[in-house]
Amino acid sequence: MRKIIVAEFITLDGVIQAPGSADEDTDGGFVHGGWTLPYWHNDIGAHFFQAMAQADTLLLGRKTWQIHGEAFEPMPVGDPFGDVMNRMGKVVVSTTLKSAAAWRNSTLITSNVVDQVRMLKEQPGKDILMDGSSVLIHTLADNNLVDEYSLHVYPLVLGGGKRLFPEGKRTSLKLIESQALPTGVQFQRFQVV
Repeated sequence: MRKIIVAEFITLDGVIQAPGSADEDTDGGFVHGGWTLPYWHNDIGAHFFQAMAQADTLLLGRKTWQIHGEAFEPMPVGDPFGDVMNRMGKVVVSTTLKSAAAWRNSTLITSNVVDQVRMLKEQPGKDILMDGSSVLIHTLADNNLVDEYSLHVYPLVLGGGKRLFPEGKRTSLKLIESQALPTGVQFQRFQVV
């Protein structure tokens, strides 16, 4: 069976909201967007490419799918990030989208999310990667569908924002990889046990 691997940038207090830019996701009045930028290290990009090489599908919530699609779909052939993201199959979960045509190689799940994701895991293929998508991740975690968490843990506390783990859900994890980066970020991979 294929694994679902959640790959996130996360603060010490568990926040995953808007890591890339100030206006990425301001839901709930969030004003700390772009918090990862001062901590960039080339190993973060290397971890991205390593994860992508072991996967053939991205599973995303609507908002993350739209943000990624707007960024990567227009990239010219030959851009290393764009080529990887555009070539990979994408599955977007949404009750409001009517079509997934805005980003190539995308399909849409509109109902029975838990059952549909279980079926996706049973299909032949490589790993399934997720990022962002806090609402979807909570649904999958609550239904024991996440197999691993691949986290870049940033040395800061934001005090509020969308969090990775659902409130009230106990999750036991086994550390399977750990690396300290020179910028203070900790790369950690955990298997759900």
